[in-house]
Amino acid sequence: MRKPILFFLPALLVLLLSGTRQEQPLVKEGATLQKLADGFAFTEGPISDAAGNVYFTDQPNNRILKWSTDGQLSTYLEPSGRANGMYIDHKGNLWVCADEKNELWLIDKNKNVKVLLKDYQGKLFNGPNDLWVRRDGGAYFTDPFYNRPYWQGRSNQPEQDAQAVYFLAKDHKTLKRVVDDLKQPNGIVGTPDGKTLYVADIGASKTYAYRINKDGSLSDRRLFCDMGSDGMTLDNRGNLYLTNRAGVTVFSPQGQQILNIPTGEGWTANVCFGGKNHQTLFITASKSFYSIDMNVKGVNP
Repeated sequence: MRKPILFFLPALLVLLLSGTRQEQPLVKEGATLQKLADGFAFTEGPISDAAGNVYFTDQPNNRILKWSTDGQLSTYLEPSGRANGMYIDHKGNLWVCADEKNELWLIDKNKNVKVLLKDYQGKLFNGPNDLWVRRDGGAYFTDPFYNRPYWQGRSNQPEQDAQAVYFLAKDHKTLKRVVDDLKQPNGIVGTPDGKTLYVADIGASKTYAYRINKDGSLSDRRLFCDMGSDGMTLDNRGNLYLTNRAGVTVFSPQGQQILNIPTGEGWTANVCFGGKNHQTLFITASKSFYSIDMNVKGVNP
């Protein structure tokens, strides 16, 4: 692992919109974007546990890595089902979109793997990509189609008739498709109160907000912003963080762009808050892993 390489964020990146209430900037004064590690094939799926340790995937190399709160990098699980998006629930279980066989996994604290889902109505998923887990244990996940060269024994054409969003109820058995009219859903995250779900249609360069109903269904879709995203997270002010070629772009709860953090990489895949105070933003971007200190905190798990 190389020593951290520092990138200074120009002051102009913090865009305080005229006519809005002035708040403390999102990025801590004097903070720098740090490259914590590199040399990976493609980084994805960062998520923190309650202590602030961050787990992320080196997806093509089929492993889950751990960045501890004391700055140590280690391999957490290898092989990992070619893990992509991940989430840690309030019980400490690690949920994994296992791309190798298009499955959804649940990994407990002892690293025991349980395959929760393999298909929908007898047909293979396109490839579960990203997910968010509610406090009651129900989970939403996106299922876009990206043809993988390592798939064995399946066609390079999707079996599902839609690139959809699914809801798995808290019994971990009842599955239903809740969105089927997006071009290519990808990033997904819900608000801490469990009332709103954000879903990025990366294929259409849009992000939508939905009302979450008691039965898990979604309603009242509204366009949140004209930008798609690979991954997502929220801070304790309700700001939404999106990732794509532009780096990390932050939108206010009203859908106004308020910050951009370029990584200098060809693709910025995902983002989460972690660290001892959950006040550090961790970013997976192409072959590298970054962080930057913030004035806001994350809201998950």
